[in-house]
Amino acid sequence: MTARPLVVGVPGSLRDPSRTRTAVEAALRGAAAAGAATQLVDLREYDLPLCDGAGELARYHAGLLELRKQLAPARGLVLGTPEYHGGVSGVLKNALDLMGFPEFEGKVLGLVGVAEGPGGARHALDALAHVGRALHAWVLPQRVAVPDAARVFDAEGRLTDAAVEGALLDVGRAVARLAALRAGAPEEFLREWERLTPNPGADNDVRPIERGGASGFARPA
Repeated sequence: MTARPLVVGVPGSLRDPSRTRTAVEAALRGAAAAGAATQLVDLREYDLPLCDGAGELARYHAGLLELRKQLAPARGLVLGTPEYHGGVSGVLKNALDLMGFPEFEGKVLGLVGVAEGPGGARHALDALAHVGRALHAWVLPQRVAVPDAARVFDAEGRLTDAAVEGALLDVGRAVARLAALRAGAPEEFLREWERLTPNPGADNDVRPIERGGASGFARPA
């Protein structure tokens, strides 16, 4: 029997309401439906310092110590980011720079991104994938890159597109399932991982399609 994993979601947005937070919450609902315990980490609550690269901050900064405490027991993580100028949000990248291997190594990592334009945060997701691999996480090939955010969320930041919500739920379910296998059945986890589509970048993203002038979403064939 596999262990019930903890999946922690971290949205890299300080806005309220936040579309990115809504997307991460949807992924966490998928993880919960797959049997995981879930927790949302709101970076607004931690008052993190700017990373200076010295490696000494954890000795005295309460917010950083608390964030590490929240991430440490997770078996799976879902990171969400808006795409700003073709990259990851500054608040999320700074938080990641302040973390280390104990918070990420060996954990299953799902990625979601939200963008106003048609590209769907693909550049930001590629950057997050590189960070995840550098920290020795198992970066899930299946990602959700949401384009044209104004069509997908309402003014209060709520999801209005069932296809996008379904894709986010799928990512959460996958993170939970694989995290449970890694914890309780590592050989089965490796077999399952090898069956996943290799991650060549945006080829595994949910991507926009056009149908009679209306925007929709499709997964790669």
